[in-house]
Amino acid sequence: MKRSICVFVILVVCALSEATTQNLHSFFDEADAFFSSYVTNGKIDYKAIYSEPQSLQSVLEKAREIKVSTSNPDQYKAFWINAYNIAVIKGIIDNYPTSSPLAHPGFFDTITYDLGGNTLTLNDIENKKLRAEFNEPRFHFVLVCGALSCPPIISKAYRPETLERQLQQQSLKAINDPNFIKVSKNKVALSEIFKWYKEDFVTDSQDVIGFINRFRETKIPAGSKVTYYPYDWSLNRL
Repeated sequence: MKRSICVFVILVVCALSEATTQNLHSFFDEADAFFSSYVTNGKIDYKAIYSEPQSLQSVLEKAREIKVSTSNPDQYKAFWINAYNIAVIKGIIDNYPTSSPLAHPGFFDTITYDLGGNTLTLNDIENKKLRAEFNEPRFHFVLVCGALSCPPIISKAYRPETLERQLQQQSLKAINDPNFIKVSKNKVALSEIFKWYKEDFVTDSQDVIGFINRFRETKIPAGSKVTYYPYDWSLNRL
């Protein structure tokens, strides 16, 4: 009798695990199709999404019940990165037409979304689900806040099997972009992302220039004067 119960429990656990895996694959596939349809050259076609919101609603519905665990870190990170970017788009569409995410009080810290079995703000996803769980500064180059000064959104989903490559590619792209990091002689003007999240980039043995130079094709000289240019919160729309 006990053996039968154990076998039954194992079968149930396996079935639940298989269902979770299938749901995740379905989510990644649908997110990939969504981004492919509405993202071009790092900009988003909010007007088209607003006109036909069914695909946005569908991918959000899939994301609502999915459960991920840090025991599978790439799966966890890929899910929450996509969930963040999709939730930002949902926030814009809910207030469309708009000129900026900051035109709406509480956009990042009050408005909530039902994702991954949780009710969360955008800041919750970034700070509690991702930054609190992993020492990964490259998150800042893939989480796209809906503004022109954000690193560009990509026209595909982040997936567990390609996540490392995608994180590296987007970090290299941002840090070598002369509009994101502006170098002139012995001065460098940085995105305010490097100021707001300084603790993610600076360690006892590395300053912000040291971090940036890990990704730069043309290194910034040590001792360069660091400034920060104003963040452009205009909407990243096509």
